[in-house]
Amino acid sequence: MNCIAIEQIIVDWLKEYLKKSNQEGFVVGISGGVDSALVSTLCALTKYPTLLLSLPIHQSADQIKRARDHMTWLVGQAYAAGQKDNVALAEVDLTESFTTLKHHLRGEVQEDELAMANMRSRLRMTTLYAYAGHNGYLVAGTGNRVEDYGIGFCTKFGDSAVDISPIGDLSKTQVWELAKHVGISKEITQAVPTDGLWADNRGDETQIGASYAELEWAMGICETKNYTDPLIYPSTTDIKFTPRQEIVLQIYLQRHASSRHKFNPIPVCTIPKVIL
Repeated sequence: MNCIAIEQIIVDWLKEYLKKSNQEGFVVGISGGVDSALVSTLCALTKYPTLLLSLPIHQSADQIKRARDHMTWLVGQAYAAGQKDNVALAEVDLTESFTTLKHHLRGEVQEDELAMANMRSRLRMTTLYAYAGHNGYLVAGTGNRVEDYGIGFCTKFGDSAVDISPIGDLSKTQVWELAKHVGISKEITQAVPTDGLWADNRGDETQIGASYAELEWAMGICETKNYTDPLIYPSTTDIKFTPRQEIVLQIYLQRHASSRHKFNPIPVCTIPKVIL
């Protein structure tokens, strides 16, 4: 993987898109994870204004610390490069807002852990767009290819509701490699991946049931062989897989099938013109 070339391609793409959009800069939600750390660093490398927002909601202390440390580091990098006014940071604790909103929902909705996790993500995105609209900035997404377009491990109209997706064509493994290249701290690159949406701080791989390396392998197999239906596979394939590989392929296919509504265009009911 040519990290130098990929870094330049993404930075140039960000600058070009920003110019065409007639916006002034970027806003990135900082979670303390590697994806948001990489995206924010790439945005800052454009030398256009980049606003870093930490938006904790009942967040664990280690996640908040990693987010703050990264934001401070990136501001320092900009300052050292003579771009001290181009990177700004802020923290907006949304815990009280989330708790208030949750309180007004019906009991069975409050008790739905997945619904509440997704609501956290959507509340954060609402906040990002408030800041983006005020400043004339673009919201830069932090999803990678496996999460956003493979298994749909994202919240519809939450972290997937963005203006641009700088790392949407990179796998998680490639994200880690590029993050190390641009200087992201080991505390972030070596941290257990988590979406930070659950009270018990569960990791991504625990939720999914497979590692990112396994999912990347499954995504490659499915795209190469055009496997799409978890009910048909693996009976129709001539490839021999280990028991673990079959489990991972089923996990990938089932998640991909159930998440298509997240990455397909919103369906529109078309009315015949003759009756309009």
